[in-house]
Amino acid sequence: MATLGDRKRQLLNRLAELDGRLHDIEAELDTHQSKDWGELAVEREEDEVLEGMGVAGLAEVKQINAALARIEDGSYGYCVRCGEEISEERLDVVPATPFCRICAR
Repeated sequence: MATLGDRKRQLLNRLAELDGRLHDIEAELDTHQSKDWGELAVEREEDEVLEGMGVAGLAEVKQINAALARIEDGSYGYCVRCGEEISEERLDVVPATPFCRICAR
């Protein structure tokens, strides 16, 4: 069974990983400036994929920050909708989740 400290470390590690990935995406987007039309079209398609990854990453950062705030205020591990305790198994899979299995549906 993971302790609250374990969960916090897991969330902080994921946050650091996402921060690095988002910086890499930003740097990659800044390098795409081909003069060739064919290459520019390919780069634009790659940019759309990278931008999608960036949006998903930013959403996860927001979820992690909210989970860290719940740790600080003592409400972590309880569903924000119904107030029931979130199972350890669910938190093992989705440590930033604000919802129990039933409310997440």
